Amino acid sequence: IQEGFLFDEETLDPNIGTGFEKAMNYWKDLWPLSADACITSTFVEGRCAIGIAPPGCWKSVFVNTDEGGVAWRDRTNGDWGPVLRDENGEALWRPTFKDGTYAEPYRLKPFGSLEVIDRETDTLVECGPNTCPKGEKIKPSNELPEDDRANRLVDSPHVGKWINRVPFYWSGGYGQGIRKSANSEVKDFMFEFFSYVNSPITSVDDIVMPSWLDDWRYSQLASYEQNYQKGGWNYDSWNEHQRVMKYALSNDVNSALTLQLPGVLMYTRDVMLDQFQKYVSGESDMETVKEETIKGWNEATLVYGKINQLDSYRATLGLNELSTYQKCTLHRQEMDAIDPAICKEATDNSTTIIIVLCSLVGAGILALVLSFFYKRYKSFQAIKKAHEQLMESTLNEATRCLQQLDYPLHLIRADEFVNDKQLTQHEVMRNSHRLTVLDNIKDVDAFVLAGKHVVFFSHQWTAFNHPDPGNLQYNFMVSALRELAKEKGWNEDLKDIFVWVDYSCIPQANASVQNLAIRSLAVYASSATYFIVCAPDTHHTDLNDVCDLSTYQRRMWCRAEQVCHSLRNGTGGMFLAKGKPGAFEFSPVQSDLFTESLRVFHGELTCCRCEHKGMEMCDRQSLVVPILGLYGELLRAAHDGFKTGGDVSAVNAFLSEVQKHQDDVFPEKFNRVMWRKNKRVVEEVVLFGDLIERMRERIKKGTMFVAGERGFGTESTKSSDFLRHGKNDFIRHGSLPEEAEGNGKGEDVA
Repeated sequence: IQEGFLFDEETLDPNIGTGFEKAMNYWKDLWPLSADACITSTFVEGRCAIGIAPPGCWKSVFVNTDEGGVAWRDRTNGDWGPVLRDENGEALWRPTFKDGTYAEPYRLKPFGSLEVIDRETDTLVECGPNTCPKGEKIKPSNELPEDDRANRLVDSPHVGKWINRVPFYWSGGYGQGIRKSANSEVKDFMFEFFSYVNSPITSVDDIVMPSWLDDWRYSQLASYEQNYQKGGWNYDSWNEHQRVMKYALSNDVNSALTLQLPGVLMYTRDVMLDQFQKYVSGESDMETVKEETIKGWNEATLVYGKINQLDSYRATLGLNELSTYQKCTLHRQEMDAIDPAICKEATDNSTTIIIVLCSLVGAGILALVLSFFYKRYKSFQAIKKAHEQLMESTLNEATRCLQQLDYPLHLIRADEFVNDKQLTQHEVMRNSHRLTVLDNIKDVDAFVLAGKHVVFFSHQWTAFNHPDPGNLQYNFMVSALRELAKEKGWNEDLKDIFVWVDYSCIPQANASVQNLAIRSLAVYASSATYFIVCAPDTHHTDLNDVCDLSTYQRRMWCRAEQVCHSLRNGTGGMFLAKGKPGAFEFSPVQSDLFTESLRVFHGELTCCRCEHKGMEMCDRQSLVVPILGLYGELLRAAHDGFKTGGDVSAVNAFLSEVQKHQDDVFPEKFNRVMWRKNKRVVEEVVLFGDLIERMRERIKKGTMFVAGERGFGTESTKSSDFLRHGKNDFIRHGSLPEEAEGNGKGEDVA
């Protein structure tokens, strides 16, 4: 565990070599066989043989109650539905042994590898007692313990070989603390809650029941009769489970920890996931993926400070910090950037000796000084180059992000949406096969050209955990659909209309997949043929505040959705549904609504209200790339129109107004409040910087390169492709006012 497999423990250089390549290929092969969430219907219903997930995810499978275990199930209301039974009440199917008894799932030991990386040569070598000292020899089935059901299986083809098993600890425990400044009632409540969580009935008994409490203590695993038998486990399941758990928790095995560094999402989600997607899709080869990952990880390290990241990385491995002398030797440039006096003081004694020696070799001193300044110059150039590469990478990503979907567009047919009587969670819609899925931009374009109408609903959530607990917004959405169909002369059965609404069309249960969908939000909004703002007068059930059009307009994400749609489609297909219960109002959006929306980055955010506690970045930063891309495409549309003699006067008028108020629309920087080591820190963070000027220069030079789903190796789409559905009525916002109308000081309501 004290050998970092992601970075070198002293230099913090990324370990991107043969091992990385092998792991990426394993990942690529396994990815098509994976599924969302913890316990999936594929395993519960017996449609797959092996599942890999944390222990807590599987407890319901081991409990052989009437509705537990593996069996065919009714999936009408979700994956974990009731067991399907015959007329006699017997399960239609369960896995059984030859004698007809129920076959409990078998708990496997952690997987491993027959090869390991030789760090000196970066080559794969066969595992053995010397190369894998904590490995083990694979035994034939007849040598396994009598109480291990695996002894019934056929022998592995690798019997006799040495295997290096590596338990992976995907998460740690929960830290508990009570803030000193909290009022006495809160302190008493939290103390009682912590006491409950750590009580015997919770920390021992409850770990056998379907819950997220896992058995990580030897005392919890010790006795079958104490709690597992009462929890519904049979003896074999408990015995195999405790054997594997004790093995994984022992000092006799290797173990792997997930990356635990500040900015972990930059290393994993922003760099690693992006490169993996490109590799799986065939967009990048292995060498490119390795180069881009090294570059991305080094850039992330630079953002958080190399010395800080090195200290944190060594701490996660249980290693002491490097000495000051070691840091000054290996990382002099970074140490001098922190405080030039540190390394100077650490080397004072050596300096005395050097002065004596240098008095004898003066020419050598001069050479060393010149070499030092040369290295500093080279380091400065390297940092400057890294910055330029980061800017260019951001521009490339801004151009690319509008040409492909990171997550498919999911839509609901309008007639089914109306019949649901409420907003339905994405996972329920998915499991009942009621979502229309468009995998890429070409599919979206073809879908629209086939005469289908895509309606994007933009609204605010009126509770922390549910978008519409009072069902008022849903009712207004249904009324808006019917009004739109009536106005456009569409068939009243609504079967050619398809709805996008966040709760139903973005994953809610799996955070990683949800992030992919959120990254595609700009494309979803810009791809819709119609956009409806749904902002009736209602209440936020958790904050007890009024939610209406004014609170909707203060939300940054709501502004962003409007801008993403209108920058590509114009405002001709944008409508507003508002009013009080029983007083529904439906009308086209007015120019004064949109002038406020253009100031996207002055909108309110929940992350800012929470002062980014436990977060790596502000949501404002995540919107820079898609907004920059849309603005770039608008610039290119105007540029292409000028060259071809097309009528882009409305686009030029709008761009002129935006340029007058550039600092409001595209802020160069913003002040971000963060919490670090229990201290509140206000820092100035670059938002757009000089990216707008760089984008303009790209357009002038004709270098807005895109390699996306609409074409490969081309110079972006034509201006006629960009103005997708709005055509010549692209802009009707009017001029921007001289003063910003939204000061971002209103109360956050969602």
